[in-house]
Amino acid sequence: MKIIGVTGGVGAGKSTVLSYLEARYGARVIQADLAGHLVMEPGGLCYQQVLDLFGNNVKKEDDTIDRKNISDIVFSQKEMLQELNAIIHPAVRAYILQELQAERAAGRSLSVVEAALFLEAHYEEFCDEVWYIHTDEPIRIRRLMESRGYTEEKAGSIIRRQASESFFRAHTDVTIENNGDLPQTYQQIDERLRNILR
Repeated sequence: MKIIGVTGGVGAGKSTVLSYLEARYGARVIQADLAGHLVMEPGGLCYQQVLDLFGNNVKKEDDTIDRKNISDIVFSQKEMLQELNAIIHPAVRAYILQELQAERAAGRSLSVVEAALFLEAHYEEFCDEVWYIHTDEPIRIRRLMESRGYTEEKAGSIIRRQASESFFRAHTDVTIENNGDLPQTYQQIDERLRNILR
């Protein structure tokens, strides 16, 4: 089984690439962000640890963890955020590795792991190659304004807080240009996968 890592800044259109890989190539797509939610579910890998850290008052009536409550706490208490990350990040990594193992055992030929902080979490260690989804900043700003209702200033400030284009390019194997011409984006993916899936 081949494993491709996918990363890139907010608004780059990573989900478009993931949807294509899933639909066209039958890839199993694992998103770190969604995995972060799953590991905090009752019975999840770090459900109890999160309750131990924050107390039972962050538990909702249905026993799920109130993530809004937690985000309010960590927003004002940075040391709590560090402690939460120290619980969540290893659990997410363990979940992803577990899922990849299951897919390999099931005979799947391609799996894809996507994370915004992919490089910071060193997920490249278990991938065959890492793709950087690149989109020009003005297009990313426009997408964020349209899809999330952000102001131009907010979209720009979020983008500037993320890793730079040069950082992504220096630490990934392949750059997929995704500036809105979808057939061109898909062509780059097809060409790359012809090399990998031979």
